[in-house]
Amino acid sequence: MFLRRKHSQKDDSDQRDSKVSELRTAIGPLSGRSAKYCTDACLRRYLEARNWNVDKAKKMLEETLKWRLTYKPEEIRWHEVAHEGETGKVSRANFHDHQGRTVLIMRPGMQNTKSAENNIRHLVYLLENAIMNLAEGQEQMSWLIDFTGFSLNTSIPIKVARDIVYILQGHYPERLAVAFLCNPPKIFEAFYKAVKYFLDPKTAQKVKFVYPKNKDSMELMKSYFDVEDLPVEFGGNGTLKYDHEEFSRLMAEDDVKTAKFWGIDDKPYHIANGSGHSAAEVAPEPVAPIAQRVS
Repeated sequence: MFLRRKHSQKDDSDQRDSKVSELRTAIGPLSGRSAKYCTDACLRRYLEARNWNVDKAKKMLEETLKWRLTYKPEEIRWHEVAHEGETGKVSRANFHDHQGRTVLIMRPGMQNTKSAENNIRHLVYLLENAIMNLAEGQEQMSWLIDFTGFSLNTSIPIKVARDIVYILQGHYPERLAVAFLCNPPKIFEAFYKAVKYFLDPKTAQKVKFVYPKNKDSMELMKSYFDVEDLPVEFGGNGTLKYDHEEFSRLMAEDDVKTAKFWGIDDKPYHIANGSGHSAAEVAPEPVAPIAQRVS
C-alpha cells in the first residue's frame, strides 16, 4: 500500500511537470520582464488556480502579462504611495506564520483616503513587496485583518472591493494562504456577502472569521501563529506599533532591491524624516536570494 501511494504521488508529480511544460509551450517565447515573471513556480500557480487545465491557465496568464505590461506593478515605488500608508492601514508584519510565510496586516478602520485608484495602487505595491520578501521555496502569504474602528465611513465602496478581488484572483493566483478577519462588526457582514459573490470558491474557503474571545477561534490562530508574535488585537501576547518613518525607510531599501531584480535603472529615493505618524513593526531582512523568491 505504501509503495502504491508512493508511485501515485510520483505519477501526479510527473503529470504536473508535464502540464507546466505544456503551458510553457502554449504561451510561446517570452522576453524581458514577462520571461522573468514566468518561472516554473509561477506557471504552477496559474495551473493550480485553473485546476490544471492548460487552456484556462494560459488564458489567465496571458491576461496577467497584459495587465503587468500596462499597470507595471514592479515599477511602483513607495514614495508614490506612502501617503496611503500613513495610518498603517496595510503593512508587512515583523513576524511570519508557522509555515514561514510573509504576513500582511490590514486595518480597514484606519482608512485615510478616498481615491480608489491610489488605494488599489498602494495595496498592489505591498503585495509585490510581500512576494519579494517570501522565503525561498515559499509561494504564499497570510493576512491578518483587524476591524478595530471599522465603520461605514471607513469601508471602501463595493465597486472598489470588486476591482481589488479581480486583481487578487486574476493576477496573484495562489498567493493567499489564509486571511483572518478578526472581530468583524455586524455591519461588515452585509458588505462581505456582497463581496463574496465575486470570490472564487477556493479563495472564499481561505477566509476565516475569528473572534479573540472565542476558544475555537484562538485555537485556530495558534495553529498558524506563535502566540508570542501574534498581536494582542488578534488574541496573542505580542505588540504591534506602526512607525511610518521606519516603515518608509525599509520600503525605500526594498525599492532598490526590486529595481535591481527587474533590471530597472532606479535611483534610491530619499524619504524625508518627521512624518509624525505612528502604528506596525516590519519584517526583518529576508535571507533568501530575491531571484529565488519572485515568480
